[in-house]
Amino acid sequence: MPKRTDQVLKDRAVRLVLEHASEYPSRAAAIAAVARQEGVGRESLRRWVVQAEIDVGTREGVTSDETAEIKALKAENRRLREDVAILKAATSFFVGELDPRNR
Repeated sequence: MPKRTDQVLKDRAVRLVLEHASEYPSRAAAIAAVARQEGVGRESLRRWVVQAEIDVGTREGVTSDETAEIKALKAENRRLREDVAILKAATSFFVGELDPRNR
């Protein structure tokens, strides 16, 4: 299971990359330097920066809020499907119990 990184650390690392990217020859170099400085993985930091850009609207993609909403809707959908399956089973049981031919 991946370890959870503190949100404050993520925000600081992303802010450092975005603020100081012009001081480096490429964005990859800025990400590598900040990742080394903050003690996080380069790929993790790169993904955090991309997601921050999506959330702000400077890049196309699914925002964090939309992702959370989709996750919640999928969980609710799964619960509702389980409820429907239980209700179908109960209905079948009670229809069989009420059938006079079964007595």
